[in-house]
Amino acid sequence: MLRSLRRRWDGYKYRFVPWLALNLRRKRRTLRYVPESSQDKIISDEDVFETLLKVFKALFINDFSKQAHILALLPEIRCKYMELLTVEQKQSEVNLCNYQSQHVFSPEEVLFNTLGFSITRDRSSLVSAGTGVFVTKGFVPKGTLVSMYPGTVYRKHEPIFFQSLGNPFIFRCIDGILIDGNDKGLSRSVYRSCSRRDQLGPFQMSDESWLTSAPQNPLAVGQYVNNCSHGKLPGKFSRLAFVFMDINYFGDDTERHILILEDNSAV
Repeated sequence: MLRSLRRRWDGYKYRFVPWLALNLRRKRRTLRYVPESSQDKIISDEDVFETLLKVFKALFINDFSKQAHILALLPEIRCKYMELLTVEQKQSEVNLCNYQSQHVFSPEEVLFNTLGFSITRDRSSLVSAGTGVFVTKGFVPKGTLVSMYPGTVYRKHEPIFFQSLGNPFIFRCIDGILIDGNDKGLSRSVYRSCSRRDQLGPFQMSDESWLTSAPQNPLAVGQYVNNCSHGKLPGKFSRLAFVFMDINYFGDDTERHILILEDNSAV
């Protein structure tokens, strides 16, 4: 019993905020020091943006028939996507009368058609590893963006004590920002509250579907990717790298942090 509790504590304490606060200074040697986040990138931000835009554009076009209420307010954007949809239909040699009759693929199928692979959450094949992420179709080349880490973003001064209790999904970024990727309990309620606070009428400013079993963004499963430390599981090594990226298109006051997982080896 005590051994089981000790094992669980040893695996959890690195995510327990009070423990981190007490041990951060005296155990600084356990932290990986990076002078600048730009020195910790295996691919450029431009390549990451290009991949994300490619996926999100494909998802939007795939769900084009349900976007009428949004596009009605954005005629220029509507024309742009109508042109893209027409080109896509010609490339697929599909003769459709209008965009409302298009075939709708699942998000996983869109990801496969766009990047050449699809991923999903499932029970991990590693003993006691819980839920993991699997490549279900296709091939993942080295250096490919494979997922994003969704969740509530906490700055250094914002309280997260109660959300951190028993929560294995809190991720600490290089700059000290914390991302709570838990889709259950108090963390779920906090995210939904913030999302609906920022909602403008019928228009959502953030995606809540990652809280469900059917996320509309197939990349939003990064918090379930197993990232084993060396020595924890014999013969099992991490094949993924975390990449941090700031989005400044909305001004300095609305800087956004994106945590992305990239594969360092072919799968």
